[in-house]
Amino acid sequence: MINSLPGDMAAENPASPMRLMLLTHSYWPEHSPPQRRWMSLTREFRRAGWEVDVVAPVAHYPNGRRNLPRREAGIAFSRQSGPHGEIIHRVPYLRHLGTSSLARFVDQTFSAAMSIPLGLGGKRPDAILATAPSLPTLATGFVLSRLRRVPFIVEMRDAWPDLARDARIVQGSVKSLVERIVEFVQKRADLVVTVTEGFADTLRERGLHNVATVSNGLDLKSVPFLEPPAKERAVFQALYLGNHGRSQRLDILIRASALLGDAFQLTLVGHGTTRPQLVKLARELNAPVTFYPSLQGPAVVEKYREADTCIVSLRDDWKSFDTTVPSKTYEVLAIGRHVTAIVRGEAERIILEAGGGDVVAATPEAVAQLWRELAADRGRLAAGASGREWVRDNADYAHLAVKYMDTISTLVGQDHAKRQERER
Repeated sequence: MINSLPGDMAAENPASPMRLMLLTHSYWPEHSPPQRRWMSLTREFRRAGWEVDVVAPVAHYPNGRRNLPRREAGIAFSRQSGPHGEIIHRVPYLRHLGTSSLARFVDQTFSAAMSIPLGLGGKRPDAILATAPSLPTLATGFVLSRLRRVPFIVEMRDAWPDLARDARIVQGSVKSLVERIVEFVQKRADLVVTVTEGFADTLRERGLHNVATVSNGLDLKSVPFLEPPAKERAVFQALYLGNHGRSQRLDILIRASALLGDAFQLTLVGHGTTRPQLVKLARELNAPVTFYPSLQGPAVVEKYREADTCIVSLRDDWKSFDTTVPSKTYEVLAIGRHVTAIVRGEAERIILEAGGGDVVAATPEAVAQLWRELAADRGRLAAGASGREWVRDNADYAHLAVKYMDTISTLVGQDHAKRQERER
């Protein structure tokens, strides 16, 4: 799921070991979307002999404060060895309330500014990569790439700046400062990497030509394939694991469960800005909903094992989500559970192509009706292996990392050739 750069040089020249500097607002030992993606990619890069320097804040996600021992979370302005031999350069952070968007932005801005002096030290990398949606991190990557005179790669894990307008972070017809900054960096990056083909096409329509796609994925070998749910069960179990934010519209799930009664059980696992409101709504509606904090490892697998269907959800009134795929989609497909998919666009295409479940409209009534039908015909819950096979072919990090390395190698090779040409 990656588009080669012009000339398809990567197909002819396998990636040679290089030094990559990764700028990210969240990394090991935290559990977050960039951490999950880049821990897997870094492992494969290191196996291929690449040197990886990670510049990241002292671990403090998601609560805005360090909640791990110093030897694990890291110490500001110190170096730390990562699980795969990567070198982590820790920058300080600002303590804040984890649910405050403004406080998180100020924190990320502070850490991004502190990343510049750290990023100027040490051996010169072959390329610098900054992963968004932390916008201050993108600005830092741009500055460092110019100061160190190396190619700059922007990884857009969300559809910015489109998402900012959909979420009403920016309003009106005049472009906001946020949009201008994002577009400025995207246009001046040597390569923009997206995680969906749809957003890559959107950027190309805006005149960007240096765009490639490396989807989100998972480590398939680490994900078990579960037997189908029991054919007879008194209570239908629906499970959602992930962020509890505005983007997911989880109130729809709670309202659907309230329509169904005690023969149905909804389990919500995770955290996010809307969680307090969701808990309050479930109580007001007397809905059969159980809330759990974020879980890891065997506890997650056990929740999947208990579930009849697993939910992936994105609100349907933000256009940017036409080109967004929830990262949990790949995990649910790989583990073999039926998917209740409240999505559209590229995510809907993947669910249907993989044969992983049912796509349903984003209304409580439609979701409730689907769950009634599934409870009445439990044979539909046997999703089979087609979803896992799709993930194996399209979203296994062992393969995605090789394509990523090939793309970076091609970019660096092109940059070296241009510099030599200018020096002649």
